[in-house]
Amino acid sequence: MFSGWVRFADHCTACGFDFAKFNVGDGPVVFLTLGVGTIVTVLALVVELRFAPGVLVHALLWIPLTTLLVLGALRFAKGLLLALEYRNDAREGRARK
Repeated sequence: MFSGWVRFADHCTACGFDFAKFNVGDGPVVFLTLGVGTIVTVLALVVELRFAPGVLVHALLWIPLTTLLVLGALRFAKGLLLALEYRNDAREGRARK
C-alpha cells in the first residue's frame, strides 16, 4: 500500500488496485495533530500540577513524544482515510450535469 514511510504506492502490487485516484492529502495529519495534541496537553498539565518541572523538562519530554505519536500513527491514519474514501465512494468535488 505504501511506497515509502507515508507515501502511497501508485497501485497495489498484489491486485493492481489504483491508489492514485484517491486524494488523502493532509487530512490525517490534521486529525492526528489535534488528537495527539489534546492528549499531550492533558498529560503535560497533569505532570505540571503534580511534579512542577521546569520548562526545559517539558520541552524535552513533550516535543519528541508528540512528534513520535503523530509520525507513528500517520501510516495507520492515511490507510484508514483511504479505506473510508473507497468504502464511501468519495471523490473530488463533482458538478451535477
